[in-house]
Amino acid sequence: MGDMTNSDFYSKNQRNESSHGGEFGCTMEELRSLMELRGTEAVVKIKETYGDTEAICRRLKTSPTEGLPGTAPDLEKRKQIFGQNFIPPKKPKTFLQLVWEALQDVTLIILEIAAIISLGLSFYHPPGESNEGCATAQGGAEDEGEAEAGWIEGAAILLSVICVVLVTAFNDWSKEKQFRGLQSRIEQEQKFTVVRASQVVQIPVAEIVVGDIAQIKYGDLLPADGLFIQGNDLKIDESSLTGESDQVRKSVDKDPMLLSGTHVMEGSGRMVVTAVGVNSQTGIIFTLLGAGGEEEEKKDKKGKMQDGNVDSSQSKAKQQDGAAAMEMQPLKSAEGGDADDKKKANMHKKEKSVLQGKLTKLAVQIGKAGLVMSAITVIILVLYFTVDTFVVNKKPWLPECTPVYVQYFVKFFIIGVTVLVVAVPEGLPLAVTISLAYSVKKMMKDNNLVRHLDACETMGNATAICSDKTGTLTTNRMTVVQAYVGDVHYKEIPDPSSINAKTMELLVNAIAINSAYTTKILPPEKEGALPRQVGNKTECGLLGFVLDLKQDYEPVRNQMPEEKLYKVYTFNSVRKSMSTVVKMPDESFRMYSKGASEIVLKKCCKILNGAGEPRVFRPRDRDEMVKKVIEPMACDGLRTICVAYRDFPSSPEPDWDSENDILNDLTCICVVGIEDPVRPEVPEAIRKCQRAGITVRMVTGDNINTARAIAIKCGIIHPGEDFLCLEGKEFNRRIRNEKGEIEQERIDKIWPKLRVLARSSPTDKHTLVKGIIDSTHTEQRQVVAVTGDGTNDGPALKKADVGFAMGIAGTDVAKEASDIILTDDNFSSIVKAVMWGRNVYDSISKFLQFQLTVNVVAVIVAFTGACITQDSPLKAVQMLWVNLIMDTFASLALATEPPTETLLLRKPYGRNKPLISRTMMKNILGHAVYQLTLIFTLLFVGEKMFQIDSGRNAPLHSPPSEHYTIIFNTFVMMQLFNEINARKIHGERNVFDGIFRNPIFCTIVLGTFAIQIVIVQFGGKPFSCSPLQLDQWMWCIFIGLGELVWGQVIATIPTSRLKFLKEAGRLTQKEEIPEEELNEDVEEIDHAERELRRGQILWFRGLNRIQTQIEVVNTFKSGASFQGALRRQSSVTSQSQDVANLSSPSRVSLPNALSSPTSLPPAAAGHPRREGVP
Repeated sequence: MGDMTNSDFYSKNQRNESSHGGEFGCTMEELRSLMELRGTEAVVKIKETYGDTEAICRRLKTSPTEGLPGTAPDLEKRKQIFGQNFIPPKKPKTFLQLVWEALQDVTLIILEIAAIISLGLSFYHPPGESNEGCATAQGGAEDEGEAEAGWIEGAAILLSVICVVLVTAFNDWSKEKQFRGLQSRIEQEQKFTVVRASQVVQIPVAEIVVGDIAQIKYGDLLPADGLFIQGNDLKIDESSLTGESDQVRKSVDKDPMLLSGTHVMEGSGRMVVTAVGVNSQTGIIFTLLGAGGEEEEKKDKKGKMQDGNVDSSQSKAKQQDGAAAMEMQPLKSAEGGDADDKKKANMHKKEKSVLQGKLTKLAVQIGKAGLVMSAITVIILVLYFTVDTFVVNKKPWLPECTPVYVQYFVKFFIIGVTVLVVAVPEGLPLAVTISLAYSVKKMMKDNNLVRHLDACETMGNATAICSDKTGTLTTNRMTVVQAYVGDVHYKEIPDPSSINAKTMELLVNAIAINSAYTTKILPPEKEGALPRQVGNKTECGLLGFVLDLKQDYEPVRNQMPEEKLYKVYTFNSVRKSMSTVVKMPDESFRMYSKGASEIVLKKCCKILNGAGEPRVFRPRDRDEMVKKVIEPMACDGLRTICVAYRDFPSSPEPDWDSENDILNDLTCICVVGIEDPVRPEVPEAIRKCQRAGITVRMVTGDNINTARAIAIKCGIIHPGEDFLCLEGKEFNRRIRNEKGEIEQERIDKIWPKLRVLARSSPTDKHTLVKGIIDSTHTEQRQVVAVTGDGTNDGPALKKADVGFAMGIAGTDVAKEASDIILTDDNFSSIVKAVMWGRNVYDSISKFLQFQLTVNVVAVIVAFTGACITQDSPLKAVQMLWVNLIMDTFASLALATEPPTETLLLRKPYGRNKPLISRTMMKNILGHAVYQLTLIFTLLFVGEKMFQIDSGRNAPLHSPPSEHYTIIFNTFVMMQLFNEINARKIHGERNVFDGIFRNPIFCTIVLGTFAIQIVIVQFGGKPFSCSPLQLDQWMWCIFIGLGELVWGQVIATIPTSRLKFLKEAGRLTQKEEIPEEELNEDVEEIDHAERELRRGQILWFRGLNRIQTQIEVVNTFKSGASFQGALRRQSSVTSQSQDVANLSSPSRVSLPNALSSPTSLPPAAAGHPRREGVP
């Protein structure tokens, strides 16, 4: 069975072979080894072994035209023999692993140790029972029973630690589960077109089997390996597998190998699938990685760098890129890697998501303050105790008293740690995660499928949206409404009888043949609905025109099937036209052409007159036509398309490759005006954006009059305003200097007023986005969102802060580069995304306002209490409970507030707006003053007010006092009511506004209240509580209610008067955050990321991992920057200027790289990018 030399698997699979060889003419291994060959080798091998691709189809029992029969048993058999098109995911972390990770928290570890020591000591009774003489026996001797209960505090602390850990682990677990759900949702969304039983069907990618005939077209991401059978102009970007940025031309006789994970950049065609799942090139690399074990997985946080241009000075890296810096780290230790990793990590600094940056900074500040406070608390307690015991009372240190003293010290230590626990807001990362995860889940309902968590929050800061026109602002249902045929301009669809028969025949043929055969118009699904348009919408509009003329395109296509087309020049963004050549019965050739009218008309030298005869068409006729026909159509917002043809003699056969000679001397058949109506909800959505301080710009390939007309209909521009509408050419002329280089100053002159960019190429879109992002023209850095659907939008989507891809019209390449997928392609969904993004930001601020009030109060109470009465009024376990309500529950309650329309009434916050505004600072300090006053009043005169025993200066194991229980209870009540205050952060008066729209909030407040009752009444010794009377309860609740009243008082004080209030948590212009601080955050989003991007980075990692590591070693040897080594080409179109400027990614062939340490090409040494090299 053919030449088996390069199939090492053969021997192992002899058994397999005998059983399956009979069913199909080739085994999985043969196909697999065949797919490992490239180019001419592969062609030779196919010739020698099989004959040709047709023969392979026959062996796989499939037909190149009709595809597989598609019967269930046949598909099942293929799956069994050749495998499924599915790469098994990495096992999720088990709940126990997550618990273990949660236990790694430093503060928790300290608490655990302290609790264990305390436990151990409580069981140790020194002989002689003489411990009354040891310590200052304040408040009388202990009860026997009480001494027994000494273990309870330690046990209670351990218990509360377990609670905290379980809650954290559960949150992580549910977060992970959501991501898996999201991942599978994304995977199910991905469909692919195959031919089965002569029917073209779309099936989920996982259903593809070996032998399927798949139809591939511009913009697809190939889901499996295959052999090219037939097609035209197919160009593939294989950079994800090979690192070569040039597009590879595929043809049956030169290079028929199509590999999974590569992108179709141009053309269309059909392939027979030869390897799927783990046997495809992608899958093989992935299995190699999987075999490398878990440590490999850890190293590989992220296989794929974002855009190639990781220039450290301005790397607007998205959150996930942080992982690139960790790419080389071995297993990270909890503190963020050992010293030598830190060294590496710092080489690659980056800008983080706005919120993340501000939070990290704030958390570090708070943490430091807490650490200082807790250290001072412990020192004061220890000093006071030792001075009091050994100096003032002159007690000797007796050996048998040691355990008692140690127990005192442990108690002090526990108090100190508790202060620290309360001071550090562990709830912050939790709140962010909950808020984002909640938003992401809810955004699904609003048709936003979020692929990167932080995109959702960045969207709230967006200041500019660059939107496509077709399909986003418009409905993408194209209909021809005007036509210019036979010297007559029809304002509506002409009567078929008024058109000459010859012209009609030419017109029908030109439209039916010169369009993708996958484009069709199908009958409506429901009665009375519009016919369904499938495929390219512009072509659908033209086919619809044929049907409106009472003609039919199907018979024409059946007579001239796709295989018979002689040559096709497919549409691309450079040509802006599409042409198809057919062979006529008399052996001559005819080429049909269609495209943007101003481009095709320039190539016409004749035009059909009313009698269907060609007449001369001179440049001045053309100018007149533009004035009389094309401009009026465009001003009505119509796209104008010109349909033309040209005849060639049979001999000599024209040179089809010299495109410029072929696409010339055309004869114009007609010009049509296609309407694509604006979506009814768009004008309102755009008005909301403008009110919210977001500038909407339209970037389109249409001509400028059409674009301007649509922009006015949408409300992007209003007549009489000062704005710019430019064409791509003019835009380029204005932003480039004499040398043709792009200058930032020139862009800065244009973009603030630019509203419409017409006839723009993908590169223009990228240039504009980059120009706005890099601009320092405004005091805030602009945050830009971009929408895109085409393959060529990839670079712009990547460059933008948030890239939106179209779920319906978008190509796989666009979806891959995007952050959010709009499942309904609708602009108004973007407004929803803005609302959610702002809501996330506000939720975090609400949480912070609440959290910091509690922190400030608890820390001060514990600190002063400890210094004055040698014992914190709030016990360790109580503090942990408070910490649990504030952190976990409050973050749940406040982070799940639903967004309201009012969020869209304010301007975006921007990068430099601090996280904690003056108003919030006023609220925090104001409430802290109220709470501290009351707690200290209760602490020092409470026993007189309530006529109860004082709880101050109680001995080591005394029973819990009512006095301290009241303090604890009041404290919690005040937090509960303050949680309601925290719902508003802009100083609004009505804090109850919309409270019932958030059931989670109500549940949590009531739940916390209920648990608090249980703790106080039945908590007893572990919680250091003694049951309270009803009147005491009433007082606690009354003091708590005072919070709401006090909130109104604070709201009355004008913030502007309080100049002395500092704001906190602001980010400076380009704050660079060293990698260590970043580690936790990256972790947080990263396992999600890993899951989300798994599919696309498989193939990549294998090759790149080895290359990159060699490069890194060499780069370090040569002392060059780390950056070049990280440069990895992602799938960027070759027209895109990014690729032109990148030094081509260095490919180091392994053997020579290993032997000579210095064989690193200069490319890897990380040249700074030169801007604008054309």
